[in-house]
Amino acid sequence: MYYIGLMSEYIKNYMKTRMTYRADFWVEVLSDLLFQVTNLIFIFVVFMHTDSLAGWSRGEVIFVYGFFMVPYGVFNCFVNMWNFSERYIVKGEMDRILTRPAHNLFQIFLENVDPPSLFGSLIGLIIMAVSGAQLGLPLEWWTLPALLVLTLSAVAIYTGIYTALTSLSFYSDAPTGIIPLMYNIQGYGRYPVTIYNRAIQVLLTWILPFAFVGVYPASLFLHRDGMQRMALLTPVMGAIFLGIGLIAWNSGVKRYKGAGS
Repeated sequence: MYYIGLMSEYIKNYMKTRMTYRADFWVEVLSDLLFQVTNLIFIFVVFMHTDSLAGWSRGEVIFVYGFFMVPYGVFNCFVNMWNFSERYIVKGEMDRILTRPAHNLFQIFLENVDPPSLFGSLIGLIIMAVSGAQLGLPLEWWTLPALLVLTLSAVAIYTGIYTALTSLSFYSDAPTGIIPLMYNIQGYGRYPVTIYNRAIQVLLTWILPFAFVGVYPASLFLHRDGMQRMALLTPVMGAIFLGIGLIAWNSGVKRYKGAGS
């Protein structure tokens, strides 16, 4: 309850701050939506030249993309560590974080919360609903609970990977360029993994499991033979990579000596 209350206060303060400059808030929302619309248009352009993509119809690819947007929006809202190294290591704000009673990683998440990103999740749900209706997918008793579990599991995968990469900042205060590269790689997860060659499939499944934030969990709702079992592994992968991220983070924090270290 303490952490829930803390989260509520942080979000309230964020909204008070952003509503002071409302135009900036809505410009950010609009820019995020335009970015997602651009990606969606790209899918339509591709299917103007083909009826299927490695056995996937246009409706199925759009459904996968819609699911991808849901956990991605939640992740961007609550786990925004893009400028961690410069702000917390170089400028020394990590010292302030470590003097407070709440867990340091939780504080950093909340200080960088970005609620407008949740609009992307909402659009993703709408895309899933529309494309699912066109594909004739049934709304079964397990659909909503499975959506919740798979979404949280996908967010855990994102969080684990980026927390582990961010923890490298404790060993070097120089920007490594790894996180921007990872953002580019994760984009592959918005499409069916079977359209890539075998090496990339292995990479996106077992090494950097971005296939588990898009195509695999979406396949459970699409009733894709051969991939539904992979969808059930999503919570397992989420737990594993979140654990790896937390271990890497805690190890980095123990190494931290203060501003300038």
